[in-house]
Amino acid sequence: MTSERPVVLLDPHPRRTAMIFGPDQRSRLHAMAEVVTADVDGRLPDAMVEAALPRVAAILGQTDLPAERIACAPLLKAVINVEGNFLPNVDAEACFARGIELLSVAPAFAVPVAEMALGLALDLARGITSADRAVRAGSERYGRAGCAESVLLSRATIGIVGFGQLGRALRRLLEGFRPQLLVHDPWLPAAALADEGCAVASLHDLLARSDVVFLLAGVTRDNPGFIDAGALRRLRDGAIVVLASRAAIVDFPALVAEAGRLRIATDVFPQEPIPPGDPVRSSAMLLSPHRAGGIPAAFHDIGERVLDDLALVLAGLPPVRLQRAQRQTVGLLRSTTGRGYSKEEAAELATR
Repeated sequence: MTSERPVVLLDPHPRRTAMIFGPDQRSRLHAMAEVVTADVDGRLPDAMVEAALPRVAAILGQTDLPAERIACAPLLKAVINVEGNFLPNVDAEACFARGIELLSVAPAFAVPVAEMALGLALDLARGITSADRAVRAGSERYGRAGCAESVLLSRATIGIVGFGQLGRALRRLLEGFRPQLLVHDPWLPAAALADEGCAVASLHDLLARSDVVFLLAGVTRDNPGFIDAGALRRLRDGAIVVLASRAAIVDFPALVAEAGRLRIATDVFPQEPIPPGDPVRSSAMLLSPHRAGGIPAAFHDIGERVLDDLALVLAGLPPVRLQRAQRQTVGLLRSTTGRGYSKEEAAELATR
């Protein structure tokens, strides 16, 4: 017997269902739709996907969706990527031609990553980690001597490279520091940045003038490695640099080479896990193993945002809480899939 309820295909790999939907959220999901899914490691079997496509109204996950599969899903209204990237395994143009919403949960990570980026900058500015290590090694310096290299973020000139959702979230966190904010983002007009209390700047000007630089740009087909050795040399000695978006926007060997002259922190790396002998492991950089966004609160927020927008889409209304792919720019993006999660990591996150 065919159900008249909308059908949702739940294919969350590399997430697990329990990571993004708690018990109450799963109840909400099943109340609004018939859910087709399976408790498997990896993506749903092709046979299951293809059998469901003729009835599916929404897909939650990273399912491969070439144009041929999209043509087999006449009721499809939305594809919601639950990892945070728009990936090339979905034929975006076929979706746009049909009016199918392409949505991402990236907004759920903006505040967590912004908080981590600010924390890394404060650590570099005040030498928090280095002082802790000195105490443990018996080489600490007290009082004024221990603060000789410390700087204030308050009223500093702060540069933000890339002003998407992450940049905006960070800007709000920085308000209490009353900084002079310089922004470089070629996709935004100066008036839009002025509305956010920021001054537009060329990349060279921003690097030369800033005491602190946050590298938050996404990766496109046009910008790999645009923060190169020449750009890094424009930064003044002792400037703080925090990389919190994608490693591919930076010439990473050049970044490592500048550690010491610059105070550098990064949450992302060209290869993850970092190879055992990689020079970054012995560098003077402050290192965070790609952990800025994946906190329990972010995964709970993913569930809430997905359910809110799914309910709107199924009701024929536009989504409001997730990121919508833009026809003009989605083809430029060069995001890669996440590293996935082991069974142990998924089980741990599911219990938090």
